[in-house]
Amino acid sequence: MLIREIEAITFRHTTRRHSDSAGHAHPGAPHDVLQAMLVIRTEDGHAGYSFCPPEVVRPHVLDKFVRKVLIGQDHRDRERLWQELAHWQRGSAAQLTDRTLAVVDCALWDLAGRVLNQPVHKLIGSYRDSAPAYGSIMCGDEIPGGLSTPEDYGRFAETLVARGYKGIKLHTWMPPVSWAPDVKMDLRACAAVREAVGPDIRLMIDAFHWYSRTDALALGRGLEKLGFDWIEEPMDEQSMSSYAWLADQLDIPVIGPESAHGKHWQRAEWIRAGACDILRTGVNDVGGITPALKVMHLAEAFGMDCEVHGNTAMNLQLVAASKNCRWYERGLLHPFLEYDDGYDYLKSLSDPMDEHGIVHVPDRPGLGEDIDFDFIEARRV
Repeated sequence: MLIREIEAITFRHTTRRHSDSAGHAHPGAPHDVLQAMLVIRTEDGHAGYSFCPPEVVRPHVLDKFVRKVLIGQDHRDRERLWQELAHWQRGSAAQLTDRTLAVVDCALWDLAGRVLNQPVHKLIGSYRDSAPAYGSIMCGDEIPGGLSTPEDYGRFAETLVARGYKGIKLHTWMPPVSWAPDVKMDLRACAAVREAVGPDIRLMIDAFHWYSRTDALALGRGLEKLGFDWIEEPMDEQSMSSYAWLADQLDIPVIGPESAHGKHWQRAEWIRAGACDILRTGVNDVGGITPALKVMHLAEAFGMDCEVHGNTAMNLQLVAASKNCRWYERGLLHPFLEYDDGYDYLKSLSDPMDEHGIVHVPDRPGLGEDIDFDFIEARRV
């Protein structure tokens, strides 16, 4: 089945998620934003879909790279198509980003699943059809009653445990919060959460990403006393040697890399350098489901867990196809934003969670997203 057409549909939808000047999400009043849906169609009328920000699939990127590689090719040749598209990044990575590779790869996986009427994780070779979720809290803010104090974090953690979550990850305060970052405040929030939820709930932290070595070490030492499961990205990940130093100093596991460029190749270097105890991957982080699976298997070969960064249907399919991933990251969560309201361009949640904190993978074909095509067409730009 040869690929005939590639189209990026841009549409408006309403959300209560707002981004601050540093790109962190916070709750606010409903407002319209732009979203894009990449569509890959075959000659016999099948189609695969994947969502992304509009800037990821700009017309010149589709014309110059994506259509050049994909049009007229067998859609089932995902590995070859991913490799050929990745080769075009040499000298063009600023235009052809890993996010673009990811949305193309995900649309191809979705297409394959829709053709065969199977979920993607079944095509890969499924390990499970459900996974425990940890509640991933939004970054701290200065909203009264939101996440402005350690006590706010503690109260919200109690709410999450009552909802069923058996694990919670804090994102603490970062600029543009006026007084952030602050290691002591981070530890106060972590202590408040531990006191609120007790010893049996698993806790993690994703703190300010540009702490110095000494600040990161102080944070890690404090987290060890509180029984946290891991420390995530407390320093700039471009300095792999700093992470090797930190992992050697701490007993708490260091997880990474998340934002470091280099796909599965860079993650191999982190293992070799001893820069992490738990490997990190994510579909958008490494350029698709295809390379994310390589990272999963790489970690497994070294006896390491590999945790998936972020929510969405594509990451849930990856979790379902992997043995060495303990959690599904569900969020971002906030006292003033109801995650289970979902998105208005989907008819139902892609990651429904039961009262025991278990997320069940939908049995719909492809990525499993219940797309409201009529809504998208009505709000098409």
